[in-house]
Parts: sequence; C-alpha cells; structure tokens
Amino acid sequence: MSADASSQGYEFVDAVTSDLAFVARGATLGAVFAAAGRALLSATLDNPEDVGGSVERRVALEEPDLELLLLRFLNELVYLRDAEELLLYPHHVEVVSRDGAARLEADLRGERVEAGRHSLASEVKAATAHGLKVVRTPAGWEATVTLDV
Repeated sequence: MSADASSQGYEFVDAVTSDLAFVARGATLGAVFAAAGRALLSATLDNPEDVGGSVERRVALEEPDLELLLLRFLNELVYLRDAEELLLYPHHVEVVSRDGAARLEADLRGERVEAGRHSLASEVKAATAHGLKVVRTPAGWEATVTLDV
C-alpha cells in the first residue's frame, strides 16, 4: 500500500466535532468504497503502508442503500480489527445498487496486529451515520464519512 493518501482516493477534512472525517473518491462505487476502507486503515495506523497481505478475507454485505452499505462495510473492518486482531485493507471491491438494495463483495488483505510493528494513530471506535453521504459526481463517486475516535 502506498503512503500517498491523495493517490489512494481519499483525504481527511476538518470536522465540526472531535471525530475524524474524510472524503473518499473513486471512478466507480467499488473504487470509492475501497478508498474509504484505506482511509479507515490510515486513520487507525501511523504506518498503514507497512500492512502486508498474509491474511485474506472475503466479505459479502447487503443493505437497502449505499450509505448504510458503506457504514456496515467500514464497521465490519473495525469489527475484524477488534474481534480478530486483523488489520485489513480492500484489495478488490464490487458494489451494485439496484432494485432497492445495495450489495458489496470485497476481497480484503492484511495481517494480524503486531504491537512492535504497527503504530496505532488513533482508536477508531466506529464509522458513524453523522454526515454520511455517497453521491455521484461528474468524475465518478464521492463518499463523506465521519469516524468516532
């Protein structure tokens, strides 16, 4: 993973609250969800580029709309970090929204948390619904996300 956030499709923005907010961008829904997942890892670690790919997971989720799907996806990454001590980033993400449902299939890669190797930047507790948006733009898609830290 590259350390350059702008090339990864996300940027952190000033939030009104003490929480951490970011905007993720991508040409496709899958790309914007993947960028949001990388932003979450970057918010969690000082050195996200050091996370290897020795562990692989596949996630399939469905929700009524894109915002709820993104919220569930990011919180699934937080859950896997907390419950299974896994630091995961999206390797490939497919998102489809139609007929009143949004579906995601994602291949995740990463590794187990190692205290000596991974320097925690912040304790991300969850992605929140506050200010959550997923919108189509002339360049593709954009998501605004707030993390509870």
